[in-house]
Amino acid sequence: MELPDAPAKATPGSSASPDGPALSSPPERSNSQTGVPKTTHIATHRQSFAENQRYPPSPRGQRHPSFTQQAIQDLMNNPPSNRKHPNPLWVGRDWRDITLGELTLPEEVRWAELDTSVEEATMALIKSNSSNVVLVREAAESKTAVSTFDHNDLNAYLLVVVGLAKPDEENMRLYNEISKKAQEQTPISLREIQSLCRKEQLVTMPADSTLDGAIEAFGGGIHRILVTNQNQEVVGILSQLRILEFFWNEAVNFPVIDRLYELKLRDLQIGTTQIIAINADAPLADALLLMNNEGLTSVAVVDNGLNVVGNISTADVRHLTSAASLPLLKSSCMHFISVILSERGVEHGRDSFPVFYVNPYSTLAHTVAKLVATHSHRMWVAESASPSPSAPATPLLQPRDPVVTPAAPAVVPLGSGLGGASSPPPPGPTIIIPAPSGTTSIPQSPISSQGFGSVPSSALPGSGLSGRLTGVVSLTDILNLFARSSGLRPSDPSEQRARRRRSSSSSVRPSLDNGRTSVDFRR
Repeated sequence: MELPDAPAKATPGSSASPDGPALSSPPERSNSQTGVPKTTHIATHRQSFAENQRYPPSPRGQRHPSFTQQAIQDLMNNPPSNRKHPNPLWVGRDWRDITLGELTLPEEVRWAELDTSVEEATMALIKSNSSNVVLVREAAESKTAVSTFDHNDLNAYLLVVVGLAKPDEENMRLYNEISKKAQEQTPISLREIQSLCRKEQLVTMPADSTLDGAIEAFGGGIHRILVTNQNQEVVGILSQLRILEFFWNEAVNFPVIDRLYELKLRDLQIGTTQIIAINADAPLADALLLMNNEGLTSVAVVDNGLNVVGNISTADVRHLTSAASLPLLKSSCMHFISVILSERGVEHGRDSFPVFYVNPYSTLAHTVAKLVATHSHRMWVAESASPSPSAPATPLLQPRDPVVTPAAPAVVPLGSGLGGASSPPPPGPTIIIPAPSGTTSIPQSPISSQGFGSVPSSALPGSGLSGRLTGVVSLTDILNLFARSSGLRPSDPSEQRARRRRSSSSSVRPSLDNGRTSVDFRR
């Protein structure tokens, strides 16, 4: 390590600059080189000591500046990115010409066979932190995927095992057989549960395909692309989140994308104001059923005032894979959120804050930073105070009193648009909160069940920093924006979302579809 040059000692006849006059700028000297007599130094010290005794320094002068809870959370939610330092690999390139093979890693592909047990596949899924999916093949020597196993499938399987799923007559026998085998601890293969896992069509693209085609697919609602070689063997997996991470870290090389980050969500007009949520006091089993029936990967958790207090996703089902965790199904959603945050704190050695929301005045950069940091598929939009008294009102900031229909899913209109005289007002936010399902039978865990008290939302760290739920922004919304801003034409995401909808008589969606606009909200 090179050390800074020490200042030259002052000697008679020396100069501070080789070209300047001698002694024109006397060099600074340390205390050990001072020419002040020692007695004078002691006297000065005594005088300073006496003054300190008469006027002791304030402790505030020695204290480090403190941060507000909001500032701390903002620091946690916005990790430093490499966007300000161009990567030589992408400098001067059009992102639409980058090949998919350049963005994939073969080691991220995890395999299981059709005859692999669900338990083994679940362990492999939990370890696949990057791709969040296990590819399923016919035999160990094959490199061709015939199916996938992800957290949505694990959730569907869990609901069947504990007897909460509601099959139609055609699948009644299969559901009973799987539930019986699970209770007898008989291994169940992936082949046996394929009919439980209502799959999206497997989308494959060659490794030499360019990124523009993948962005059109992702912007159209496709969540995952399998990258193949010339022999149709899978050599990588691309997900919406992986692509968003790429554009977050490398956007400095792509001006069309980079300039979008400074814009506010309300100006970009992305996301939707129609959301399915669940009450914080509802049983966790209701949340899992809701996601399974509606084809959702996550659901917002709100209190009685429709304030965002948490988020539950199908990825959280990994906390329920042991028999000892079965009693959690009877606990409240709020209690389950506290369990998740506690475990994250233990794993990472620090407190974990619920960072799952933005507001209409958040920039796209702030939103993407949160999505990347939390590996989430969506951010809930919570209303926030206007940053300026002169700021115009928006539909997201004009709530009305909620209207709840008894004995039915609660359809809650939150606001009305403020359109001009020549244009109809935009639709206000609508939240569907399903009525309690009356869940009854959940198999008893071998370990004695313990009661779980309802954890108040105010007890969670950062609970006072969110606000009233008014919308949602998903990965699909953002990648669709990127595609359209670059001159591409992604398909309508609603087509893919409709395919993910579960055929269920308990679906709460018809109550929303009857009065919905052309904007589909499912992500």
